[in-house]
Amino acid sequence: MPTAILIWIWFCAYLNCAGWTLSALHQLNAAGYTVALLIGFGALVAWRKQTSERIFPQIYWRRLNRRFRRPLPLAFLALAAMACLGGVLYAPSNYDALAYRLPRILHWLAAGQWHWIHTIYPRLNQRCCGVEWVSAPFLVLLKTDRLLFLINVVSFLLLPGLVFGVFTRLGVRRRVAWHWMWLVPTGYCFVLQAGSIGSDLFGTVFVLAAMDFALRGKVSGSARDFFASALAAALMTSAKPSNLPLLLPWAAAMLPSTRLILRWPMRTAAVGIVALAASFLPTAALNWHYCGDWTGLKVETGGGAHAPFFLTGVNTFLLGIQNFNLPVFPFNGWWHEFFVRHLPSALAARLDQIMEVGLRTFDLDMLQIEEHAGLGFGVCALLLASFVAARFAEPEHSRRRPSVWLLAVRWLPVVSLLALMSQSNLAAISREIAPYYSLLLPQFLTSAGHEQLVMRRWWRRLAFVVFILAAMLLIVSPARPLFPVGVFLGKVHAAAAQHPVLKRVETVYSVYRNRSDGFAPVRAGLPPEVKILGLIAYDDPETSLWRPFGSRRIEHVCPPDTAADLKRRGMEYVLVQEEVLKVWFKCSLDDWLGQMNAQVVQKIPLSLRASKGALDWYLVRLR
Repeated sequence: MPTAILIWIWFCAYLNCAGWTLSALHQLNAAGYTVALLIGFGALVAWRKQTSERIFPQIYWRRLNRRFRRPLPLAFLALAAMACLGGVLYAPSNYDALAYRLPRILHWLAAGQWHWIHTIYPRLNQRCCGVEWVSAPFLVLLKTDRLLFLINVVSFLLLPGLVFGVFTRLGVRRRVAWHWMWLVPTGYCFVLQAGSIGSDLFGTVFVLAAMDFALRGKVSGSARDFFASALAAALMTSAKPSNLPLLLPWAAAMLPSTRLILRWPMRTAAVGIVALAASFLPTAALNWHYCGDWTGLKVETGGGAHAPFFLTGVNTFLLGIQNFNLPVFPFNGWWHEFFVRHLPSALAARLDQIMEVGLRTFDLDMLQIEEHAGLGFGVCALLLASFVAARFAEPEHSRRRPSVWLLAVRWLPVVSLLALMSQSNLAAISREIAPYYSLLLPQFLTSAGHEQLVMRRWWRRLAFVVFILAAMLLIVSPARPLFPVGVFLGKVHAAAAQHPVLKRVETVYSVYRNRSDGFAPVRAGLPPEVKILGLIAYDDPETSLWRPFGSRRIEHVCPPDTAADLKRRGMEYVLVQEEVLKVWFKCSLDDWLGQMNAQVVQKIPLSLRASKGALDWYLVRLR
């Protein structure tokens, strides 16, 4: 397991460095990536010859057979197989990936380099690039996004070993850690993303790996563990900037190993350069250059009012209700109406001012989906029951008390979480902190009573209920349902008009079913010779307009652009969303058509989000 994780860390770090390097050389294309991958493979072979390590870890089939005969590992294997099957059967439908992570890669590949994209949608520019640089070779060499789910499949399979390593090194007893290493991946934020192209699971692996290798390095004093921890820490920041506060517990875990820097100064400097290139630092520098703010949030939120205590309180409440929300919650309509009627107007106004739009009603999903899911009801309920029950178990007095250093490493993730909660104004806070959960759980599992608890029959039965709930979510997940959804939609269509709940279910499944290629009707209306299409949109799944990849280029249109600007950039057709014109361009569709000397060719209703329903899009031709 350490070798597999080590190779994954170096592979992702190498692709991050390759992306920035090829971009600087204006060779961000198929030829550039082919050369980069060949160089990387050569380096891997040289490493194998020097260290005699296996490129692929040896598989002991008898040991695996014995392990997966046991109930918990077998249940985890079943979940992994179901998640992988969903990824094979369905095209990616993660909204953030389709709206900005994949489009930004396609923009860079079309230009042959990273560049600040001309757009009104800031996430195309100011978000970090960790998973994008790992995804880019798939898009440029294979011309498809269907295999990108494999990145998260690998991440999911690495979770149990990493959880066990971190938990045992933070003081959780081995038997307890063994049981929870299979349970933690059933968290909805992990299992629902295992067949997806979301970025939270991807970052979680590097958070755990950074801590695991740092704690290993304290004992081993080896260069392998020290440098692997540094690279994993860099990658966790490039996966999501919300992981930056976790550098605090990682630094504490690395503190006993800092003396090793002087032992290998040259190697440390070389790995340090790779780590900086693979971290959030390049994106932070570019954000500072282009928008005067290293986080990039100034161009996204305008740098609104800061209220750390208010934000911490709201986010604490959100974490509670989101993580203990039932997997299926049919009362979400009543919940919404309750807050509409009873939330004080002053508090509602404060929420509107500081928090994400629409958060004032604290809405809960009818069905847990990957875009919003946190650790989830199953794991959280079992953890709470275990924590309480362990207090009544027979105490153990012979175990040595942990050192001050170990206590600090255990508790500093709580400080990191509070730092994030005091700044975050996002509605999906339970998903945003997905990488934090695995470092927070040891606090609840170090009691001696847990060792007796995991052997109790009632606890094991509850553990299987947790697996069953996760499996049920995978089966009914709107993004990748493992049942004949077409037949289901045909059955409920007739009754949906009379039943609002069935109507909502039909809408959600239909939207997810078509989301990966939501703009297909637009492409069908385009003349085949159109190679550049203008776009006026904000936070929409633009990826569909690029299909088939490499066949056309999308150019965003911004308020200052004139008709001459669009012609100079090669645009003859522009796809327009009227609501975006009103909000960002401060004009109506007719006024904009007059300014651009353009005419509407086709009006196309598209349902891209279940919450918004069908919206009208206009395909416009410049005269």
